Amino acid sequence: MKNYLKTLAFGASLLSASAMMAQPGGGFGGGFPGGGFGGFGGDQSSQAKAEFSEKFTDINYAGDDGQVYHMLDIYLPKEVKDKYPVVVHIYGSAWGSNSSKGAADINTICAALLKAGYAVVTPNHRSIADGKWPAQVNDIKAVIRFIRANAAKYKFDTSFIATSGFSSGGHLSAVTALSNGVKVAKQGSAEYDIEGSVGPYTKESSLVNAFCDWSGPTELLQMECGNAMVFGGKGNTPEEQLIGAPKEGNENKFLLLSASGYIDKNDVPGYIFHGDKDFVVASCVSQYLYDQLQKAGVESYIVREPEGGHGMGMYSEANLQKMVDFLNKVRTSKKK
Repeated sequence: MKNYLKTLAFGASLLSASAMMAQPGGGFGGGFPGGGFGGFGGDQSSQAKAEFSEKFTDINYAGDDGQVYHMLDIYLPKEVKDKYPVVVHIYGSAWGSNSSKGAADINTICAALLKAGYAVVTPNHRSIADGKWPAQVNDIKAVIRFIRANAAKYKFDTSFIATSGFSSGGHLSAVTALSNGVKVAKQGSAEYDIEGSVGPYTKESSLVNAFCDWSGPTELLQMECGNAMVFGGKGNTPEEQLIGAPKEGNENKFLLLSASGYIDKNDVPGYIFHGDKDFVVASCVSQYLYDQLQKAGVESYIVREPEGGHGMGMYSEANLQKMVDFLNKVRTSKKK
């Protein structure tokens, strides 16, 4: 089994090289619709387990028709209602895919959310090849604004919108939520327009009410805290390609790429899931984020699955129920 995992790890490291960054998948986090190297979360292509009453596909949320990286899909729960609370679930790909919304954990995380009565939005976003940071989080915030602007059309209950994501999608989920209300982020000489101006709905709010992070590389200055592999090699890791600069000498930039760079006591609640046998993103990365949230007094929870890998062994009924219970709790307390 150890040799098999080493073989998978080697294949993943090859696929995460810069030559693969424009492909639909590759790198840690896996965007391939059929799983395989770079996926590690299993085959997500079948929709036999995800039950929904309606599905809307390939909706452009940015007003630039023809750009695949600005498309999203919408799933409405099987039980028909007038409106539904919303979760935006973001695929993983080491930020290397711009078209993997169909592989966004449809039969695991999304299926559980649909069963619990949440509308699920799965967006594409710009890849490393399409744009440097913060293009990716700018896109997700544009998705949130699209949801608010089109609430009546798609039966969205915008009183509750949460983000969720796996691997690099978990990173985007956490950063999107923790940067609520931030227009321009600054740290030393580093400065990024986190909100962005993507799409026609810039007057709408991009605020969300909660986030879930599944195996996310949320802390880019902590990526070597455990025994996970280094993808791409020093100076050429996916996160360094995303920023367009090496970590050494650019720590402030990488702090503003990390979820903890946005933490304050007023942040929305978050739930983090990570496997202790994840050799792609070490679980100590998530532990670091959780510890920082706790220090700031932010409502937060963590599950470290003892036998969980990068996606594999993470989506037990118990863990999926914890996610649903958490979102239900936040939504219910918000109404009081």
